This record gives sequence, C-alpha cells and structure tokens, in this order.
Amino acid sequence: MRILLIDDDPFTLKLLGRQLSNLGHMVVAHEQAGEALPRLERNEEVFDAVMCDLRMPEMDGIEFVRHLARIGFTGGLVLVSGEDARILQTSERLAREHGLYVLGALRKPVAPDALQRVMDQQRPRHARPRASASAPLTTAELDRAIAEDRLECHYQPKVSVNSGAVTGVETLARLRQADGTLIYPDRFITTAEEHGLINTLTRAVFAAALPQARLWRDAGLDLHVAVNVSMDDLDDLAFPEYVVREAERAGVPLTSLVLEVTESRLSKNPLLPLDILSRLRLKQVGLSIDDFGTGYSTMTQLRDLPFNELKVDRGFVHSACRDASLCAIFEASLGMARQLGMRSVSEGVEDAADWLFLRASGCDLAQGYYIARPMPAAEVANWVELWAARLPELMGSGT
Repeated sequence: MRILLIDDDPFTLKLLGRQLSNLGHMVVAHEQAGEALPRLERNEEVFDAVMCDLRMPEMDGIEFVRHLARIGFTGGLVLVSGEDARILQTSERLAREHGLYVLGALRKPVAPDALQRVMDQQRPRHARPRASASAPLTTAELDRAIAEDRLECHYQPKVSVNSGAVTGVETLARLRQADGTLIYPDRFITTAEEHGLINTLTRAVFAAALPQARLWRDAGLDLHVAVNVSMDDLDDLAFPEYVVREAERAGVPLTSLVLEVTESRLSKNPLLPLDILSRLRLKQVGLSIDDFGTGYSTMTQLRDLPFNELKVDRGFVHSACRDASLCAIFEASLGMARQLGMRSVSEGVEDAADWLFLRASGCDLAQGYYIARPMPAAEVANWVELWAARLPELMGSGT
C-alpha cells in the first residue's frame, strides 16, 4: 500500500517509515501537515492510508482530520500520539464521526506488532464503500410512503446473556422505495418528529408489529416485542388507551409489549410523559430507557420516570472489553440498573470479544450483529433454530 506519513519529529518519521517499509508498504513522508495536505487536495496521487501525529506545529492532527473529511478522503487513517489515552480515544472518535475510515490509534513509541495489527485492517481502496450521502426524506415523501403502505418492520432478536435463550425482538421501521430498496430510519425519523408525522409512523409500526407478535405466539414463539416510541408520542393522554386497544385487538398480552423510549429532544410538557408512562406501567407494559447515556437519556429520567429496563447504548458496549473508559461507563450503567431493580440490555454486541465480556458482566439481555442482524418477520423462526444450534459453542467454549 501507498502510505502518506506525517510527523514533525524527524526521528519518529524515520522510524515509522522504516517499520512501514518492513511491512511492505511504500511511504511518502512529511514533517508538516500543511505540506502534505496539498498532495491529497490535488488528487494527483492515490494514497491507501494516511498516518499522522496529533501534536504538530502550525496544523495539528485534529485540524488535519477535519481537512481530510472536507476533501472526502476515502483511504484508511491511523492516528499516532504521545498524548494520554483519553485524548487519543477522543480524536479517534472525532475522526469516525467525520465519516473517515479509521484503522486505529497508536501511542508512541509505536510497537511493530501494534502497527502491523492496525495496518492489517486496511481493505483495498476500491472495496471500501463511501459513506451514504442520501438526504433525509421530505415531509411529502414520508407522508406518501406511509399512505402507500410502504412501511416494513424488521426485527432484531434479543437473547439472555446467562442462558442464551431468545427472549424477544426489537421492531425497527423501514420504508420500501419503488425500486425495492430500503430506506433506514436515519433518513426519516427526524423528518417525522419535526413535521408532526411521528404519531402516524408509530401507529403504523404498532399496526404491523402487534399482529406479527400474535402470529409468533400461535407458532409457539413467545417473544417480547419492543416498539420504539418518541417523546412526541407521549404528548397525547389517550396514548395508553390506544396501546391497550391495539394489543387486545391483536390478542397480545400487555406483559409481552415493551416500549423503548428515546428522547431525541426535550419534551414540551414534562408532566405528560410522567403521566402517560406511569399509566402504561400500571397496565403492565414494559418501559425501556433507550440509548442510555446519550442525548437526553440521563439519570434524571431514571429518577423521574417508571422505566423497568435500561438499554446501554452500543457506543458503551462494543469494545468495552478493550477500553477502560468504556468499561467503566458500562459497569456503572449496569450497577445503576441493578440497584434500581431494572433489567439491563446491551446493544452493539458486534463480535466474540463483546459477547465474552457480557457473559462475565452480569448483564441480562444482549442484541447486536454478533447475535443477529435485523431481519424480516418471515426469517425469525428459522433464525431461532439456527441460534439454538449455535448455542452450545457460545455458552460452552464462549467463542
């Protein structure tokens, strides 16, 4: 691979250049980010990856990362620094938020084996997809999709960390385009919330998910079904009666229904959610605080609202076994859930290391790509059989 290497220390520049060359890479080195950037902007040379120091004069690594995002660099990025681990982690997270393909972050002095592990993650440039630049749906597009009944529900399984048993599914909304492709929530939820369509969308999800839950029960699959609701859904005092009516119509016990509440913005009237959620809990509907630790999901909600489930955001779960800061936040979240008598759910279980970490943590439930990706309803029963065949390995050797 062709690597653009930037570090203001001549000795480090020479050492890293030699290490990369020994790994079979071709290196172009610069001591100043301001000198290296024009090579990328002119787009006359193809670089598979950029490796840069964070602390540099004139243009530091953070500013350089911003410029990489501005010019749409699609190669790999490796951050290197002698700063403390927290700064390095924050910088790596910032680069990912910019949409850059971050191979990893390395502390100085860089060990050859650590460098090799990071560089081994680099995929061929042509095989790496660009970040989606799809614009959010307009109000008219979303309104039309709902009116034309193009909403589909996919379901992501949740399993018991202790036993591996499948306990339920989370319902995830999708919109089907005319050409058959799917539109994901990041393109329409904000539009729905900002233009008064979230109630219509939520009710369309209920209308699909509850009858499906009944079909699973009839087939012998007793699954809790979780439906995401916005705080904007909780501005209608008749909402609890609506939920009860729809569940009764579908023949689904209220004890099998979980509402996952995400606060993407503050409630206009804080008393309404308190009233509505309390009445839902009185009716034995499960209430989950979603994406705990992000946005407006805070300890204040745990104090004021009657949640009986806490979902730890994926950002605090994936790689927590390798990151002391994430591990501390994760364990603190689980500790609060236990002390408050709440069930804990971990999102973002992406690999075997995450699964092993959870198995030792005492978390109650887990979901994520390592367990299963969201799937159409018709695929759930078959997946349950496949999961049962996979369980002995997962619960025995743990890999």
